[in-house]
Parts: sequence; structure tokens; C-alpha cells
Amino acid sequence: MEKILNGFFYSPTKGNLKMNEVIRELINYISEKPEKFYDIIIGCDSSSSEEPHFPLAIVVLRIGEGGRFFLKKIAYKGRKFYTWKTRILEEVFLSCQLALYLRENFEKEIKNFKPETLHYQLRYIHADVGENGQTKDMIKEVVGLIRGNGFEPKIKPESFAASSVADRYS
Repeated sequence: MEKILNGFFYSPTKGNLKMNEVIRELINYISEKPEKFYDIIIGCDSSSSEEPHFPLAIVVLRIGEGGRFFLKKIAYKGRKFYTWKTRILEEVFLSCQLALYLRENFEKEIKNFKPETLHYQLRYIHADVGENGQTKDMIKEVVGLIRGNGFEPKIKPESFAASSVADRYS
């Protein structure tokens, strides 16, 4: 969890932000148009090296009107991931950790607003696995891990937070 909370998330619109600033930006964005509905989605990808970095993404969608994202690259110095399966599991583990933290802390912060007037959900974790390719054998395991943490999984081709947003930075 320390790797997620320390340092900065990058936002193309706001620059580098600490985690508490990301939460405030999410709330500000949702508050701009409180009549709209929002999805807050978490996803992660990884580079394919033995010592990969893991771009972890928070995406907030204003349904029908686009959205914003916040990204953090996580690296483990000296820790090797020898198989693609361990990298995929680490992606999902990081996503679950961030989603759990965000759920708890976002809820605390949003109470300062009128939460009953804001329409959002933090329900989905996007995983970079799918029915095609070598990751198809991991779908049940990944889906179970995400559901076991209280979130709904999305896999390819619906997992754009992992397979498009985070993938651009892997």
C-alpha cells in the first residue's frame, strides 16, 4: 500500500498530485455537474520485463461526456517477476489495494459535500485479461480475486482502464 500512497499520481489536466489531491479532484469533477452519473474505475497494466513497472490508473467517467484519469507508475527495485502470470496477479492485487483505499477514503471526503446529490459508483476493476491469448486461463482466478475484494471485474474487451489507459504508460 505504501507504494501506492507515496509519491504522485499524474493527471494530464492537473499535473502531479498526491493521493489526497486526487480524491479532491475526483470530488471536484463530479461536483461540476452533479446531475450527471459517474463511474470511478481502477485498472493496472505492466511492462513485460523481469523487473516491470506497473502503471496504475484511476479513471472517472462522466457518462456520455468523457472523463479524466490519474496514473501512477509503480516499480519494485530488486523484485523480479519471472512469469507473466505473476505480473498479471500483481496488476490485480495493486488495483484491488487502490480500489479499497479509494472506496474508504473517498467516502470519508465526499461527506463534506451533499453525497445524496452526487451520482457515482466505485464498483469496477478492469483487468488486462481476456478470452483471447495466453491470459484466458487466468480469467477465473482474476475474476475471483476482484470479486473477493468486493468489486465487479471487467475483462477485455471491456477493460479499457487497464488495456488502454494504463497500457499507454506501460
